[in-house]
Amino acid sequence: MELKSQINLDKLPRHIAIIMDGNGRWAKQHGKPRVFGHQNGVKSVRETTEAAAELGVDYLTLYAFSTENWNRPKLEVNALMSLLVETLNKEIKTLNKNNIRLQAIGDISKLPKKTYKALLEGIENTKNNTRMTLILALNYSARWEILQAAKGIAEKAKTENLKIEDVNEEVFANFLSTKGVPDPELLIRTSGETRISNFLLWQIAYTELLFVPTFWPDFRKPDLYKAIIDYQNRERRFGKISEQLV
Repeated sequence: MELKSQINLDKLPRHIAIIMDGNGRWAKQHGKPRVFGHQNGVKSVRETTEAAAELGVDYLTLYAFSTENWNRPKLEVNALMSLLVETLNKEIKTLNKNNIRLQAIGDISKLPKKTYKALLEGIENTKNNTRMTLILALNYSARWEILQAAKGIAEKAKTENLKIEDVNEEVFANFLSTKGVPDPELLIRTSGETRISNFLLWQIAYTELLFVPTFWPDFRKPDLYKAIIDYQNRERRFGKISEQLV
């Protein structure tokens, strides 16, 4: 049976997050520089985004560049930023054609000027699309995000008389980068690594985690279908026992 037909469209995760890992190792396997892996990973982004939108997923978040990634060799970082500009300029037409809205989370103001400009233009040019929201995590760190939220709450308590007893999970979540976005139900990490790597630490409290051995440049639509089927075969209890879910 075709993989896609095995998916229950009534039980789709509304929000899927992906740690796109393994570009460098994939390039090394092919005897190429690491940048070659990043370039080939763009096709995986395109296929995965299209597949998620076709199924009816509402939100897809891709971990594109962490705050820690600035520590990589300068040549690789510069190439990544150039690739981001090039990809954003090329793919906006495709996003509009597929009615997909682009958003971003992270400290994006610290990105190079050309990258920042291309990102803002992409966000502006797709803002009215409604089929799916593609969120790029760029210069993102979950610890940074949580600290920013804490600072925001402290500032509001100081200037607007926000009471400590009124600060609950809902209030805190409204100070995060993902305000208004449902928590991901499924988080996929490619390349076989089994770490979260400072990604959406608040939001994934009850997320189903799936670690796959496939390097990101080899990740295609069938891989996403397999991940969703795996997710749909799990029992999500949220602290309850199985009998309470019946």
